[in-house]
Amino acid sequence: MLVADDDEDIARFVEVNLRLEGFEVAVANNGEQALQAAYDMLPDLVLLDVMMPRLDGYEVCERLRSDPRTRHMSVVMLTAKSLSADKVVGLTRGADDYIIKPFDPLELVARVKSALRRSREMRDLNPLTKLPGNVQVQEEVIARVDAQAEFALMYVDLDNFKSFNDHYGFLRGDEVIKLLARCIGESVRNHGRDGAFVGHVGGDDFVAIVAPPACEGVAKDICECWDRSIIELYDPLDVERGYIVVADRRSEIHHFPLVSVSVGIATTEQRPISSHWEASEIATEMKQVAKKDHGSSYAIDRRRATPVDGEEPREGEAAQTGVAGS
Repeated sequence: MLVADDDEDIARFVEVNLRLEGFEVAVANNGEQALQAAYDMLPDLVLLDVMMPRLDGYEVCERLRSDPRTRHMSVVMLTAKSLSADKVVGLTRGADDYIIKPFDPLELVARVKSALRRSREMRDLNPLTKLPGNVQVQEEVIARVDAQAEFALMYVDLDNFKSFNDHYGFLRGDEVIKLLARCIGESVRNHGRDGAFVGHVGGDDFVAIVAPPACEGVAKDICECWDRSIIELYDPLDVERGYIVVADRRSEIHHFPLVSVSVGIATTEQRPISSHWEASEIATEMKQVAKKDHGSSYAIDRRRATPVDGEEPREGEAAQTGVAGS
């Protein structure tokens, strides 16, 4: 949990009372600190003072709601303003609840617990990445299909991840998964923030939904972020030679390349998508096309609704592919 208040006495008062209830609490003393801490920690709930230096609580709340990584966390505003108009501003900027100073500790704890309970009931979050899980991924795709909205569905997963996990262990493997979540989240934030969504289906399988014009920029950025960052999770010798050495159950030695990322993209840019099943099938097919390339790569479905020759294209035909740095 994150508490953001420029009054250190109030921040300390809130922190102590929440810790007594068993919550883990971090404190920020201005809006910029609060925003960065929220991105770094991905807390379940943020308590925001309205009047803070650098960025006020309203602006912090709005930015949290616009970022795919933080849009689903609970936000409760703390303020000395009691006018109805001020409450409306906070709620319309994305706050879940509003607490007026001075407040009773019992009321504070009750409102925090209530906000967390509502949040957990409404969200299906992956415990490792704290991203929406499979249920909400499906709901997001269905909502866009039903609204006949323009969208691009991006399936993202890793190549050679199992060998990495076997070689280095699941703890470092978890760091790989969290790195992929960070690369996807940052790439979506940089290129496709409006209406964007990021979800974690499970394991190394992720989904991003962005506007069609943004999908290629997001895919390139994911690949570049990944290739730039993954080497930090390898031992230097493995990075230098470009592969890891893994013995199988028969003690036979195998060489596995460094983990790369593959992105498959289904988009409504060239043809409509009539169901979430269709979107999933196209994105999965494109991901398999991307996996045929060496290293990190993406593939975008560019097939038209009616092929010129009247026949359905074969797998990968009319797909635009790319790799990091291309």
